[in-house]
Amino acid sequence: MPDAAAFGDPPGADTLGNIARLRGLKLPNLERLGIGCIKPLAGIAAVPQPAASYGRCTLASPGKDTTTGHWEMVGIHLARPFPLYPHGFPPVIMDEFERRIGRRSLGNKPASGTEIIRELGEEHIRTGSPIVYTSADSVFQVAAHEEVIPLWELYKICETAREILTGPNEVGRVIARPFLGEPGSFQRTANRHDYAVPPPKGMLLDRLAAGGIRVDSVGKIFDAFLGRGIERSSKTTGNADGMAKTLETMKDAGAGLIFVNLVDFDQQYGHRNDVAGYARALEEFDAWLPEFEAALAPGDLAIFTADHGCDPTVPGTDHTREYVPLIAFGPGAKAGRDLGIRASLSDIGQTVAENFGVRLEHGASFLKEIL
Repeated sequence: MPDAAAFGDPPGADTLGNIARLRGLKLPNLERLGIGCIKPLAGIAAVPQPAASYGRCTLASPGKDTTTGHWEMVGIHLARPFPLYPHGFPPVIMDEFERRIGRRSLGNKPASGTEIIRELGEEHIRTGSPIVYTSADSVFQVAAHEEVIPLWELYKICETAREILTGPNEVGRVIARPFLGEPGSFQRTANRHDYAVPPPKGMLLDRLAAGGIRVDSVGKIFDAFLGRGIERSSKTTGNADGMAKTLETMKDAGAGLIFVNLVDFDQQYGHRNDVAGYARALEEFDAWLPEFEAALAPGDLAIFTADHGCDPTVPGTDHTREYVPLIAFGPGAKAGRDLGIRASLSDIGQTVAENFGVRLEHGASFLKEIL
């Protein structure tokens, strides 16, 4: 986006473009849908008759993190960004945190979750001190071995951090990051739990719930919205699990919204500068698409997008402030419509809202353009 430098992006950040240029991508199904029509991508054709409508969305809110992007999708525009801590959390936070939990802490710096438990896990086992770290997101993360600090206590520690982190220090999420194993072979478990800032009232999921519209979530959507308006949720262990659970949810969800996040693109590959891994993940998603398309019922509409960029090819491990892809298709939807550059990710939420007869404060629906 034109303002990317103001958000600390290195020159030339372009997640899809750089991966396609440096590693190459084979995405025949996304190509057929029209991903190459959004912008030029090396080795991916701009097909003359795409099977989907396509465009890209601007991030209107100030930020480039998970909470900002997901909130904007449901109609929430932030007036100010969530705070970031590239040098760790200040003493005013950490002193109060340690006093209230009755333990010292380790770390207090930006880090990869797997790297910091590799670095400090053994000391954590020896001392019983939880590991505190942050990332490119507005997050306060607490890692602990489940046999050293039991889950109930780790969750209580994170609840305490959430109580402390208010006002100018109100981070988007406090995240419990439990792990198991021995030094040299630590593994994070599936017992992660997020403590997000409560979304403002009136967002898409609230409006749908008030209208009796069922919402199912797959992946970290439940945590991002504190479960608000969500009738049934499924946690996932990665992209493959998320794709499988999406298909399972589609079998009996009926009318309503299924809101899915596939976490590996960002967590496993973007933040770790793993270009080859990111490319493989995209190709695995592409190979799954025919099964997904076959599961769409008459009247279903699928929308693919992202909450921010996360270019694995540029220096650093931060998110990148980019336009995000927009692909919309379904058995009864019009194909080949160029939806252009949308002013906000809220256009997606407003489209869903219009479909179900409700309205959001922000966003311009493109429903009539594709139906």
